[in-house]
Amino acid sequence: MKIVKKVELLSPAGDLERLKIALLYGADAVYIGGREYSLRANATNFSMGEIKEACDFAHHLNKKVYLTVNIVFHNEDLDGVFDYLKEAYEAGIDAFIVSDPWIIQYIKQHFPRCEVHVSTQASTTNKEAVLFWKEQKVDRVVLARELSLDEIAEIIRDTGMDIEIFIHGAMCTFYSGRCTLSNYLTNRDSNRGGCSQVCRFAFDIDSEEEKKFTMATKDLNAATLIPTMMDIGVRSFKIEGRMRSHYYLATVLSCYRKIIDAYEKKELTEDFLRLQLKLLNRVANRETSLHYLTHEADETDQYYTGRQELSNQDFLAQVIGYDKENKRVILSERNYFEPNTPVEIFTPSGKTISFTVTQIYDKEGNRLEKACHPEEVLILPLEEEVEKDSMMRIRIEE
Repeated sequence: MKIVKKVELLSPAGDLERLKIALLYGADAVYIGGREYSLRANATNFSMGEIKEACDFAHHLNKKVYLTVNIVFHNEDLDGVFDYLKEAYEAGIDAFIVSDPWIIQYIKQHFPRCEVHVSTQASTTNKEAVLFWKEQKVDRVVLARELSLDEIAEIIRDTGMDIEIFIHGAMCTFYSGRCTLSNYLTNRDSNRGGCSQVCRFAFDIDSEEEKKFTMATKDLNAATLIPTMMDIGVRSFKIEGRMRSHYYLATVLSCYRKIIDAYEKKELTEDFLRLQLKLLNRVANRETSLHYLTHEADETDQYYTGRQELSNQDFLAQVIGYDKENKRVILSERNYFEPNTPVEIFTPSGKTISFTVTQIYDKEGNRLEKACHPEEVLILPLEEEVEKDSMMRIRIEE
């Protein structure tokens, strides 16, 4: 059995705080968007000063930062792009994620020490296309999300290329990088950062019944396939979601980090995998599927007549400090809880501490009967010290 010695867990980061959470919770690298040339225009995104701060923070942890420059360029988009690439390179970016061939050529000519990764926006679906990119001296190809495990394995085997695969998060209803619904229905260009997610709209249908038609895809969750993908040689596992919450990133990255590490150590059991899958399913607000990885797309992968997106209330608070002298944890509340609530705190270092809430205090030391004001600073007695940015949630039973 062949296992890649070191695979990369790659996380999105929509802003500096999310980047820090992602790296602390197990990501080996993060991908970010700048204020220009990025496909997530409605994420906060990074100024050039923040890009430098992000790179400094990541490099201090011996981790990496990749910058998306993956819009489909029109003539008017070319103004200033050369200066932008130079500034980003000098800020410390480890790789550019791109889709237009001329950007690849320019980066390779002017910044040869910086990696170039071909974006999923290029819709690379076959080994000959991967070999073409290899001839262009790219360092990695992010394959389209519409491939099966067998196709991915054949591409890796026949090209020897560094391959990145999406493993978790939202899916495009159409081919990655080939959708124009947003352009036609909302005049927002989905391939230049303006996607309005028309595929998630609920459309009226000509029927006496009060039903809506949707074509939205379910999310991807490939946790059970991580061992197989490691065996076939996938180099980088990519999470989707630059606009997701701190808790979502912390939970998803923590689970995948543990799965990858356990398999590398030959310690991954069915019970352990089942628990991680349970945690992943609880943090999501949409149903999930394995999609193209294991079968041709069918009705089980999409919502056709409406859907419910229910966000549970597991996430209770984020740790903002610990009072060693008085053995108390200081929290920023997110959801309602009260004394006698069974909870657990999971930390960036991978530890989970389970306990039952006994007393709740506000920052002035007043005892509270319940916690019911999001972002209020709260204090709980806790014997065991926990790290800043740890997360408190409802206890999840194995």
